[in-house]
Amino acid sequence: MFTGIVEKTAKVVGIEQENTNFHFTLECDIAKDLHIDQSFAHDGCCLTVVKLDKEKCQYVVTAMKETMDKTNLGQWKVGSEVNVERSMLMDGRFDGHIVQGHVDTTAICTKVVDEKGSWRYFFKYNNQEHITVPKGSICVNGVSLTVVDSEKDMFSVSIIPYTYEHTNFHSFTEGSVVNIEFDVLGKYIEKLLKEYLKDINK
Repeated sequence: MFTGIVEKTAKVVGIEQENTNFHFTLECDIAKDLHIDQSFAHDGCCLTVVKLDKEKCQYVVTAMKETMDKTNLGQWKVGSEVNVERSMLMDGRFDGHIVQGHVDTTAICTKVVDEKGSWRYFFKYNNQEHITVPKGSICVNGVSLTVVDSEKDMFSVSIIPYTYEHTNFHSFTEGSVVNIEFDVLGKYIEKLLKEYLKDINK
């Protein structure tokens, strides 16, 4: 479980394919505090640490086919900058929203607007199962954000300078592909409503 409050960015320093699995080596000073088998969110995708080199501040995570198919990890290259967050502690403040690290789909950045103090990012997605709502929560590349504009297959978010500088949002341009996790509470409501409508239409 995560909160969507990004701690650092990590750099991809190695990629190795083994059958349908991909092993990614990343470098980040947080590696000194990691341990094998730990859950660690990368651009909002929960991955398990499988190897660790604390002296080099490097670690390895493995992504299977299901993960590669549903996320933007297939676009990672050596040198890519990735948002990272360790699983949340239960004895502190909950600063973001409930983020599971289970990416629902990817979205494409369609426009970036410089609002002279903040930035507005517009994203389009093809997943028809889930929706956004104005002022609701959305997780974009592991960042907990508030929806500004909301349409059937599009939403926008506003980014303050701190988030712009300390996450990989500063690298997004028109056409960038990002990972999206919709609000889990909203997904439960959608599921219950669909089941209810099925029952009354029988």
